[in-house]
Amino acid sequence: MPFEVLRQSAYRRMKWKNGLGETAEVAIYPPAASLDAFDWRVSMARVEADGPFSPFAGFDRTLAVLSGSGIRLILQGRAAVDLDGGSNPYSFPADIACTASVGGGGITDLNVMTRRGRCWHRVRRIAGGGFDVLDVVDGRLETMLVAAGPEAAHIRCGSEQIVLAPLDAIRMGGGSRRCEIEIAPAAGLLLVEIGAGELEP
Repeated sequence: MPFEVLRQSAYRRMKWKNGLGETAEVAIYPPAASLDAFDWRVSMARVEADGPFSPFAGFDRTLAVLSGSGIRLILQGRAAVDLDGGSNPYSFPADIACTASVGGGGITDLNVMTRRGRCWHRVRRIAGGGFDVLDVVDGRLETMLVAAGPEAAHIRCGSEQIVLAPLDAIRMGGGSRRCEIEIAPAAGLLLVEIGAGELEP
């Protein structure tokens, strides 16, 4: 599968499962699956008011802040978690009760969800202001880079050069490949990896 650049202007928009907001869907599998039938999903949401997260029975979720002042997650049976644009992505079961509290102006976040026992996922930040080499490893169902800062990120994979504007993403297909990443000081990327099975290899 060749590289596929996903522009944020083309993301599918839909209402949250609880009807209290809107999600921009970056990618989903199976393609065009409903909110009750997907195996994995990568999406973005604008959170501007306090309120509950939609529950997804049997799924695991990771949340990362893309922009905004920050968010506090209040999770059933866990200590509250504060996240902002510099925090590491936070993973938790999507079927436990979770309420969000946001500061003035709200936030934009990235959500990654996988069906427990069928898929696993991992999300990490790649900081701006430097150069990195990313290995796209065989065996992943999906590897994506999401532009997470206010400046464009430049990616070179072989002879191909790609510029990701803020909130754009790139999907990288199967096969072992090496991608050189040049990141502006205020850019930054989120690396999303999704694999098959119950546990990460």
